Amino acid sequence: MALLEKFATVDVALGLTPDELNEKVKVSDALIIRSATQVTKAVFDASAGRLKVVGRAGVGVDNVDLGAATAAGCLVVNAPTANTVAAAEHGIALLTAVARNVAQADASIKAGRWDRSKYVGVSMVGKTLAVIGFGKVGSEVGRRGRGLGFNVVAYDPYASEAKAAALGVKLVSLDDALATADFFSLHMPMTPETKGLFNDALFAKMKRGARVVNVARGGVIDDAALVRALDAGIVAAAALDVFEKEPPPPDHPLTHRPDVVCTPHLGASTVEAQEDVGVEIAEAVIDALQGKLAATAVNAPMVAPEVLAELAPYTRLAQVGRQGRGGGGEGRVARDARSRALPALARWPLTTPSTMDQPSDPGGPGHRGETGRGRGFPEREKENETRDGRTRPTPRTPPLFSQALGRTVVQLVGDVSSHGGFGEVAITYATPRGDDLDSRLLRAMVVKGILEQITTANVNLVNADLLAKQRGLRVVEKTVPATGDAVLDSMTVTLATSSTRFSAALDRDGVISAAGAVRDGVPYLTRVGAYDTELGVDGIVLLTRQTDRPGIIAAVSALLGDAGINISYMTVSRTGKGADAIMAIGVDAAPPKDVLDRIPGVEGVTEFAVVKEDAA
Repeated sequence: MALLEKFATVDVALGLTPDELNEKVKVSDALIIRSATQVTKAVFDASAGRLKVVGRAGVGVDNVDLGAATAAGCLVVNAPTANTVAAAEHGIALLTAVARNVAQADASIKAGRWDRSKYVGVSMVGKTLAVIGFGKVGSEVGRRGRGLGFNVVAYDPYASEAKAAALGVKLVSLDDALATADFFSLHMPMTPETKGLFNDALFAKMKRGARVVNVARGGVIDDAALVRALDAGIVAAAALDVFEKEPPPPDHPLTHRPDVVCTPHLGASTVEAQEDVGVEIAEAVIDALQGKLAATAVNAPMVAPEVLAELAPYTRLAQVGRQGRGGGGEGRVARDARSRALPALARWPLTTPSTMDQPSDPGGPGHRGETGRGRGFPEREKENETRDGRTRPTPRTPPLFSQALGRTVVQLVGDVSSHGGFGEVAITYATPRGDDLDSRLLRAMVVKGILEQITTANVNLVNADLLAKQRGLRVVEKTVPATGDAVLDSMTVTLATSSTRFSAALDRDGVISAAGAVRDGVPYLTRVGAYDTELGVDGIVLLTRQTDRPGIIAAVSALLGDAGINISYMTVSRTGKGADAIMAIGVDAAPPKDVLDRIPGVEGVTEFAVVKEDAA
């Protein structure tokens, strides 16, 4: 409270109804909330431009309408780092609980029994702990696991080997982790790829008698599969701090089992973490009110309008709304009724950048859909012809071009666990500006495209470098000369790894690479690996590598057509007549597994990959 009171008149408003909150924000410049307060479009409408920043005291911002905030010119900030250690400590507490049957023995004593022989546990010293997801919390669990005597391994296909090695942790493949670990601590984000990841097939690969702890997201474990693994003795015990639906229903199949320890999402619930969250969010709100770039901003980066206009063909940014009522003097911040320890009113010397006269896009950077990731690219509205007669997609809004490059290269990464992951991404700008090019926004969008495939973090201009650093990802930029009047002639994004599921994506230096350019206002991928091509950067693309010969295009097209999948465009790039070639086919729907399984059977096709440029 004292921290904010240096800058603000602080109004602690408890138990506000939605109507009362709408009245409060009419005279408030900042708002600090917890998860229970819903900051809807109606709140921003009621503010009429007065509200300049919403601070979420915690990580998730599902209770804030980010699209409406961006349209209103209101920055949204959170406190993502203060509870990292608390979550890691809770993970360790649950590991020890399942090793020594702490919860069950406690319940036995309180029931009047003395069952010493029933609750004999296992030692952790010398056992193998597999950390699945080696981000902020996972790496802290690994660090502490080493101190407990565990041999710690980690699976995270996007983690840096150098970061893991510095903590004494070995990166391994998922199959190796399943085959060797005695304990599992789960810390991956909830994405379409990780939902239900721990299913019957994965449990079947575990050592018998394994112990599983989940402090990540409830949906990463298939509950029914875990029940079967417990019944079969594959999993000896489990501890769950998170559930797919919270609170779990009374008839949940796991909450009443004696071999499962359950806690009500306590990962961040320590006195210290709550205090640290309060300080972190107060500092972020003050920075925003002073017009500084807040490192924890989750919606609209503060970018000068002239820079936005200049880079519009290369990236689309959720627009900052026009500055509303303002001036000097004191402002008010209504505080969340459930945040008694968190202050909330601020005096604002803030100047909000004005914007181009374009409607706000609620699906832009910072917006979160149901999966917690950015919404990605809109589907194509129509097609038109290029000057040479070929068709090209016309997106409803300019696609996130630089983000598409990052998204493309990371989707082509294979199992990098044996290659040390990729610790570096290189971005090359071909520009007549040289070092005068303001590349912050472009770099942020490349990092966003990469990280949003592997994490649920909100990535934008102000936090891209921080999040990349936290994941051990080094971003290297360079410019090369180009001619012409355009601010940017082309961009190339390279990942420092040779592990790929599509070998044609490797450039002449043997690393994954993709390049792109904007032509007549429409962005294209102009090179994948060493192959020149021309691909739209929205939609779903089937890539095949093949020997240049008659009949391949027809055969692959027939497979798609028989499955009822419409083809929107097709291009072929070859190294020479009868030599290697890659084909890119834009499709309106993702090919099902049975169709993909038949593609290698087409004579001349050597490999394929599907890239989803509209992946949320």
